[in-house]
Amino acid sequence: MIGRTLKHYKVEELLGRGGMGVVYRARDTRLQRPVALKLLKAEIVADPVRKRRFLLEAQSAAAITHPAIAQIYDVDEADGEMFIAMEFVKGRTVGLLIAEKELDLEGAVEIGLQVAEGLAKAHEANIIHRDIKSDNIMVTRDGHAKLLDFGLAKLLDSGAEEPEVSAGVPTGAPAEISRTLTLEQVHTLAGAVLGTLNYMSPEQARGRRLDPRSDIFSLGIVLYEMLTGELPFSRETPFDTMHAIAFEEAKPVTALRRNLPPQVHQIISRCLRKRPEDRYPDARALAADLKRLRHDLETGTSLTLPAGHKLRGWLESLATWIPFGNKGLIILAVVIIAVAALLFTRIQWGSLLGAALIALLIYRGVRNRKRRMLAGFTKKVSALPEVKAVVIREDEVTVVLEKAPAKTYIRITSLIDAVNARLFFGRPVKVAIKDDLAEQEFQRLLRQTGVLYVREDVVIGPPA
Repeated sequence: MIGRTLKHYKVEELLGRGGMGVVYRARDTRLQRPVALKLLKAEIVADPVRKRRFLLEAQSAAAITHPAIAQIYDVDEADGEMFIAMEFVKGRTVGLLIAEKELDLEGAVEIGLQVAEGLAKAHEANIIHRDIKSDNIMVTRDGHAKLLDFGLAKLLDSGAEEPEVSAGVPTGAPAEISRTLTLEQVHTLAGAVLGTLNYMSPEQARGRRLDPRSDIFSLGIVLYEMLTGELPFSRETPFDTMHAIAFEEAKPVTALRRNLPPQVHQIISRCLRKRPEDRYPDARALAADLKRLRHDLETGTSLTLPAGHKLRGWLESLATWIPFGNKGLIILAVVIIAVAALLFTRIQWGSLLGAALIALLIYRGVRNRKRRMLAGFTKKVSALPEVKAVVIREDEVTVVLEKAPAKTYIRITSLIDAVNARLFFGRPVKVAIKDDLAEQEFQRLLRQTGVLYVREDVVIGPPA
């Protein structure tokens, strides 16, 4: 490809390869300027409907002009290749800066602010990025952040704004996940798409409709990564990562870097709320908080929070560590109030026996409720033909699948989500979906305690 000319773009150098195609540095021979030329994979634009949607999205994105957004110059076809000509940004990605530990607090806040302001501009034009990650943010030598690939991430989101369903799976789900996954595809997903997977919002991970607050969640992950060097929801497998994004709370950044101002935790935790309505309402509100933080850092203003904000931040941090999360906080508060009432009021202890007995019966019923709900979960999941076994130990459910179509994953996680939503006592239930167990490991799992279901055609062999 190097040396070839597509329309009036002469390809000069390979820059990199990604999930959507290959990127080259090229020269626009008409305007005599360098461009980044992205050649899209043929299979991505093979579907005419999908191709038309992408072209409309790219045209809209090309109309956005902002210093923090890499400009799209052209979308065209030549010699059987579809390509996008974009602003050539010379610099290093945020991912590389994180790996080389070159970002301090002020630098991370400045990058986050610039990107948030760029997002605000795009969101006002009703365009969502959908693929914000540290490798999609370039920092130039003079310190300006540029958000790359705006308008291109729709290629990884096969659903348009009008809802469609294919094979029972909403097409709003990420394309790499909405298709049935074979064992080989799962390994490909882990190696090629996991970088993007780590930055998904809960609604992306669960295949739901997106709005600008999805980008805010992803930018919150980038802020978290810039300040701690860690990804808050990264797990061993893609499915575990998706589950963590959808259901687990991130450790507070102040627990990983104790010298960070409390405002940093407050901003990032608001970005990473599971429900979109609990996040910043828009990118401008996020940018305003980052701008205030930048001003305080530059002027040396005291970064102590008012008492009310301190209490709220302390409760948020406590909720991520105490069992049961927010429900655990409520239970703890009730226990403290009850103990205080018993210690500081005159109560006839004998009169409490009847109430204590009733409370004990209620407690037993509530405590056994999880067991009943998990039995109901097992009954529903065992009706799925691809499920080979269900094992429950303590608060973790392991579902072994023969194969892992996305609709089965979504069904299992939604059932667990429903269990946790109705759970009044005990730790939230976690689910591990296994579709690549070796036979020896599967047999060992079946010999452990907690096996609630085994498919009829599964044979338990002799111990190895």
